[in-house]
Amino acid sequence: MNILETKNINKYFHDPVEFQVLKNISFAVEKGEFLSMIGKSGSGKSTLLYILSTMDTEYQGQLMIDGQNVTGQSNDQLAAMRNQKIGFVFQFHYLLPEFTCLKNIMIPALKLGKHSKQEIESKAYDKLKLLGLEDQALKPASKLSGGQQQRVAIARALINDPLLIMCDEPTGNLDSKNTAIVFDTFKDLTRSFGQTIIAVTHDEEFARNSDRVIEMRDGEVVNN
Repeated sequence: MNILETKNINKYFHDPVEFQVLKNISFAVEKGEFLSMIGKSGSGKSTLLYILSTMDTEYQGQLMIDGQNVTGQSNDQLAAMRNQKIGFVFQFHYLLPEFTCLKNIMIPALKLGKHSKQEIESKAYDKLKLLGLEDQALKPASKLSGGQQQRVAIARALINDPLLIMCDEPTGNLDSKNTAIVFDTFKDLTRSFGQTIIAVTHDEEFARNSDRVIEMRDGEVVNN
């Protein structure tokens, strides 16, 4: 079953001159797949990720998520869909340093407003447990190591049980030991929980060990 599908996505930048950054991008991602997107800087992979995550709506073509055509939906519709169906993990964890790990994880679920605060707190503990960090729950995020902070960011991405996790260089700031921990976490999420992960990465080993690699060059998919 395809969770995400693109059909002939084209994207242009218009400043200072018109430049086509994405050219006829068409591919599908199955539920439970761990997909890496690689390519040199300027190849278009981060631009594509922002379109896939519905943050960038200025493109031609079609984007389907969970069987629904999301191209052309309003910003409010897309924001609601993102909150419910997409989790984000970035190179920089963007945790609120003075908040505890638990509170940081709870934020997207409180924003979604589907469960009581007590239920959300319980779910946040479950996600921390999943990532081996339940003993850090009440520590301020600023007191954690870089690797632990990134795992808290993954727990935060999981709190609303999204269909998709989108990652932009999720191990870009980590040493090899913490990179391995984050990679193993992603692998386990796809294997044990059927989570679908799309990650942009410069790390060739990370990409090679994922389920599938999409390579981009000059705005085109050259290997899918």
